[in-house]
Amino acid sequence: MSEVDQQTERLLLIVEDDEAFARTLSRSFERRGYTVIHAAGMEDMEKLLEEHDPGYAVVDLKLKGEASGLACVQTLNQQNEDMLIVVLTGYASIATAVEAVKLGACHYLAKPSNTDDIEAAFLRAEGDVDVALTARETDLKTLEWERIHETLAETGFNISETARRLGMHRRTLARKLGKQRVK
Repeated sequence: MSEVDQQTERLLLIVEDDEAFARTLSRSFERRGYTVIHAAGMEDMEKLLEEHDPGYAVVDLKLKGEASGLACVQTLNQQNEDMLIVVLTGYASIATAVEAVKLGACHYLAKPSNTDDIEAAFLRAEGDVDVALTARETDLKTLEWERIHETLAETGFNISETARRLGMHRRTLARKLGKQRVK
């Protein structure tokens, strides 16, 4: 295999609006032999895809601007169905995880995740029927958190519309989203 083929195979696109995190992640993957390109959002990503065909992508779920990471996942999957896409988020929920996988992501990780976690997720692109099922019951706060994020995904991450659909004040929703996820 030629050096050009190896570089194409190990081409990683990072879609992340946090410049410091993207820079740290890029350096870490470069030390592992990946060639890394970075986009801060959907528009930057689309420009990069005109010239590059990455085999791997790491996409932040919540990006500044109108496009969410889910829209980026959909576009990346349409560009290359074989691309291994991992979605990272600080706002993990079952609803957004399901949507990310339906749109083409191979894995979904909650932040903080490091390079080891992401690379392991690339390697676990296939499902595992032997994964252990949790015996823990879901509490009310977790159910509320998941319902909020399910509605957020349905509304394209529009806070005002989500608050309206959930029957709560916009500020109340913003306060709930600002809190750390209950474990």
